[in-house]
Amino acid sequence: MGILGPMTGATATEALEPKVAGANVQVEGFVQHRSLRRSMSYKPRSWRVLAALGGLCLLLFASHSGSVTKATPEVSPIKFRNLAKAAGIDFVLENSPTPQKHLIETMAGGMAVFDYNGDGLPDIFFTNGAAIPSLRKESPRYFNRLYRNLGGWKFADVTEEAGVSGSGYSMGAAAADYDNDGHVDLFVAGVFKNTLYHNLGNGRFEDVTEKAGIKSDKWAVAGGWFDYDNDGFLDLFVVNYAKFSLDDDRYCGDPGRHLRAYCHPRYFEGLSNTLYRNRGDGTFEDVTEKSGIGKFVGRGMSLAFADYDNDGFLDVFVANDTQANFLFHNRGDGTFEEVALAAGVALSNNGAPVSSMGADFRDYDNDGLPDLIVTDITQETFALFHNLGNGLFEDASYPSRLTMLSAPLSGWGDGFFDFNNDGWKDIFSANAHVDDNIVMFQATQYKQPNSIFANLGNGTFEDVTREAGPDFQQPSSHRGAAFADFNKDGKIDIVVSSLEAPAELWENVSPNDNHWIVVRPIGTKSNRDAIGARIRIGDQVNQMSSAVGYASSSHFGVHFGLGKTQKINRIEIRWPSGISQVLRDVRADQYLEVREPVN
Repeated sequence: MGILGPMTGATATEALEPKVAGANVQVEGFVQHRSLRRSMSYKPRSWRVLAALGGLCLLLFASHSGSVTKATPEVSPIKFRNLAKAAGIDFVLENSPTPQKHLIETMAGGMAVFDYNGDGLPDIFFTNGAAIPSLRKESPRYFNRLYRNLGGWKFADVTEEAGVSGSGYSMGAAAADYDNDGHVDLFVAGVFKNTLYHNLGNGRFEDVTEKAGIKSDKWAVAGGWFDYDNDGFLDLFVVNYAKFSLDDDRYCGDPGRHLRAYCHPRYFEGLSNTLYRNRGDGTFEDVTEKSGIGKFVGRGMSLAFADYDNDGFLDVFVANDTQANFLFHNRGDGTFEEVALAAGVALSNNGAPVSSMGADFRDYDNDGLPDLIVTDITQETFALFHNLGNGLFEDASYPSRLTMLSAPLSGWGDGFFDFNNDGWKDIFSANAHVDDNIVMFQATQYKQPNSIFANLGNGTFEDVTREAGPDFQQPSSHRGAAFADFNKDGKIDIVVSSLEAPAELWENVSPNDNHWIVVRPIGTKSNRDAIGARIRIGDQVNQMSSAVGYASSSHFGVHFGLGKTQKINRIEIRWPSGISQVLRDVRADQYLEVREPVN
């Protein structure tokens, strides 16, 4: 994530030389990206040089025009407009930047979208920072914020009456009904301060952190809910980053020019993640060591869940910062094995770790297998891991065109969602560089516009950011992102946080008459949220999950774009309990609540 090292014993030039995967390398007077060099390694040397020059031209064109070439397939338009101010969303993410450039300052921004009061409309919760060095919310400007959806694109700040203003330097959020009482609860991750809020069902939350057995002994960035043992109760996976102290005053940057920057992650010792098993009585057992999770040390940024090998048990992907990613395969006996390297998702195609930040785990090519999208920083390019089946993935970043499209970008929050309802999941990324003064070190920008990559249905994507509307071109210091249909028109909307800038609320105004359905599964034998339920409509497969993107949570159901289909012949649901259910002749353009059958 961070790119600069300390100046001790090195010249400014040496310290600023990129040392992470995806860094640029000089080749005969021009800059060639390693991912392009790798993909062209089979060609004769003269052709490699010519191809690299051509690739560079494509990269430059992509960064200026928003697309590489005119796509052959017709793409239904995707358009957004920012309604945050008009809707009453006045949240500003306060990260308390200091001259010392403490790494926590650049990593805030997770959020959660969920219906906290059961009125059928998704509400918005933002995590917020705190004062430094106290790491306390010393004034209301640092409060975490909850906005109630009033309908009609109007929101009201209900933070204090709901009791969720929080304490400490918050980072991430995860929403789910962990006690199966029908009210969505909330976990907030932070710097030595985690909080578990129990939803009381009356518009208020109770802090049950200590009573539930949740610890606050590490720098946690994110969390996620899943039922790893299929006992009907949601368990909690907490993503931890690194050992950290405000007393650490390492200087990174260029002292000759008095330019300080955030230090490269390699100077921070990583941590193991934490797994809590839900006992079903409101308390949790720390099974980090017992499950095998604790043996693996990384610098976790986000997580995503999917049953990638279709064995009936949810697996966990953890995006690590400049370390190999983790893929924890669920053995089904309460333990996990880490298989990322063998599966092909630990590293990029050039065999090096990258600055993995946001992640989502869904099927983008409609082959029935969940794939992975992982964002990272400028010149590393986003990773697209295509699920081949049999427990294996391939890096499809280059053939999908994401290598070229994402090269100029630094991505944080992301998600696979069908924004034009054409039946193919598109990609959204919330973009901004890690370092606020990066322009002084590299030819890139700190504030960047968000991106939309439209799925062309042939394994490739097209950058349609330029066509997404004038509001969408505005650069900002984006971080977290969450997704929901806020006005229940069947089109997926987006909310995005930005450091020291107003949050963005993106209404999807895509002008098409494509059809859709949102399935809301309700578990009986399975956990009530049915997290882990696998739903198939035609060739499309999606699953119920609330863990999406960077340190964020999207809890609203399972969305399908249907194109011109007005009646669905068959919906298949495989519940976490193992029960299978089939629905026939279902009308499109509705929110469909489905209750798990008893047997």
